Amino acid sequence: MSKLARPRLLILGCGDVGMRMLPLLRGRFRIFAVTSQAARSDELRAAGAVPIVADLDQPATLARLARLARYIVHLAPPQPDGLRDCRTRNLTAILPDATTLVYVSTTGVYGDCGGALIDETRRPNPRNARALRRVDAEATLRAWARRSGSRLSILRVPGIYAADRLPVERLQKGTPALAPQDDVYTNHIHADDLARIIVAALYRGSPCRAYHAVDDSHMKMGEYFDAVADAFGLPHPSRLPRGELEQTVSPVLLSFMSESRRLSNTRLKTELGVRLRYAQVDDALAQVGQIARAGNFVPD
Repeated sequence: MSKLARPRLLILGCGDVGMRMLPLLRGRFRIFAVTSQAARSDELRAAGAVPIVADLDQPATLARLARLARYIVHLAPPQPDGLRDCRTRNLTAILPDATTLVYVSTTGVYGDCGGALIDETRRPNPRNARALRRVDAEATLRAWARRSGSRLSILRVPGIYAADRLPVERLQKGTPALAPQDDVYTNHIHADDLARIIVAALYRGSPCRAYHAVDDSHMKMGEYFDAVADAFGLPHPSRLPRGELEQTVSPVLLSFMSESRRLSNTRLKTELGVRLRYAQVDDALAQVGQIARAGNFVPD
């Protein structure tokens, strides 16, 4: 199939995960990538995408996106304040009918679950403005999909990691972690696996269906930090009771330490047919550790 005859795909928020997606998609689609930074145009073009300079905060710049593509991957985060995702609302105002859209949301929509194992039927219960904006985005997109006859898949994503996306600097600074009795469960997905999950959702996602884009590991946050420290030969972080830790870490970091949940990925595997390349965090860290010990990897 010639390049011009391929179906068109639009990526909004083509950062690290978007760039990992491009090699998986450029032979199947003619890809357009939206960026608000004109300086990124050459980088996107070299990776196989047609760059489009537009800004989801500026509705007047979005007119050229209308009816541009029938396949859309929405990776753009909400604006950093407020309780509504104005960027997603601006986007849905110009989207065509009968579109396939994959939205990358966050597992933070569930709030604190007390460490319980949950699936996608769990009702969202956001506890901060950041998560409220994501819930608003999901609701806005569901309403648009039903109204327009479009196929929407929502991927709820936890902490994304990769060899260059690990908390090494945090460990080097000696930032403490929670004491075991106060620690919380966290969830993870490798950036390469997330890119593959998005591609699977484009083809196999069911209409208005949510999926947990998470791996198989059920780790507490301190255990994760210890595992990364071991991979790089760094000391484990000290552990403090919650009351003491609240006096030493930022409010943003503390908010992540205040929610505990474990997420089932059964729907991801059975409905999207995803086979994770890095099913456990330890699988990826073993590779990173080998490279680090050989002196061929220096963390940012």
